[in-house]
Amino acid sequence: MQKRILRYPRLDTVRMVEETIKKYDGDFKKKALWEHLPRKMMYQTYCIAIDYLLYSKKISIDTNGTVGWIFYPANVRDQLLHPELFY
Repeated sequence: MQKRILRYPRLDTVRMVEETIKKYDGDFKKKALWEHLPRKMMYQTYCIAIDYLLYSKKISIDTNGTVGWIFYPANVRDQLLHPELFY
């Protein structure tokens, strides 16, 4: 079954979600984080932005559902020295 997407997020919207996740790193679950966004947006658009950030490996969602920021480009050199960190 194919999903019908009504609205795609704009770049400024994705950046707003990124900054909010960085600010509340590991504090909230997906829905609570959506409620703490500085501007209102449709939940479906928010979910598309979250899916994009998951796909690009900038965020992670743990087993409890907590959203955390995991993209730190300054640490990439150190991470590349440990291939066991990648699947």
